[in-house]
Amino acid sequence: MTRPFLKWAGGKRQLLSELIRRLPSSYDRYFEPFVGGGALLFGLQPINANISDANPELINAYNVVRRQPADLIAQLTQHENTKEYFLWMRALKCDELTELERASRLIYLNKTCFNGLYRLNRSGQFNVPFGNYKKPKICDARNILNCSQLLQNVNISCASFEITLESPRSGDFVYLDPPYVNTFTSYTATGFGMDMQIKLRDACDDLDRRGVRFLLSNSDVPATRELYGRYHVTTIPSVRRAINRGIAGEILVQNY
Repeated sequence: MTRPFLKWAGGKRQLLSELIRRLPSSYDRYFEPFVGGGALLFGLQPINANISDANPELINAYNVVRRQPADLIAQLTQHENTKEYFLWMRALKCDELTELERASRLIYLNKTCFNGLYRLNRSGQFNVPFGNYKKPKICDARNILNCSQLLQNVNISCASFEITLESPRSGDFVYLDPPYVNTFTSYTATGFGMDMQIKLRDACDDLDRRGVRFLLSNSDVPATRELYGRYHVTTIPSVRRAINRGIAGEILVQNY
């Protein structure tokens, strides 16, 4: 079974069956502009898929998994699970590393940092503390090879959701899993605040006008319900959050 090669804040592995059963029965192209860990992508394995994200390190990792899985596996096996090594890796500057080294660093930090959280400070530097896990699975070679095979026919790009959502046309399907309302916003150096949530809602309205079907996940809070009140909203209660170890409700928004 192919599964995400990263653990990601807000990842959808818990909701995968809920998402799949709400998908349109048929569609032309698949778009996912906030791919994150890609739980739905890897679970669904859609034909003619287009994934993107505004996080350049994440998209670089997807590209390296697709193009250089063997080299990546070789690098991942060299990492050490110690706090001293973690802090040294965390302090490295991405612009001084090769694409392969950047992908290896990201996966290592993701597997060994606290709760797999991806967070940047104002300088754009990763700042999540060491997770103190006894035996993290830094290198899952078989899964990386499976992911690489699946990604061979996937279009991958580093882009904002505004740019990505210009491409879908009538008959296509878009799955949207943005940073949630009322959660941390430092997923990228520029953040994702309420102004971006409103821009996303406006982009969804535009998709709807163009005849593009979309499914969106977000937190079940009044602000989200107000933003998407014109669409079909389903409550998915009691979703466990790895980041804050709490339980929170979610909503799924559909225009079909």
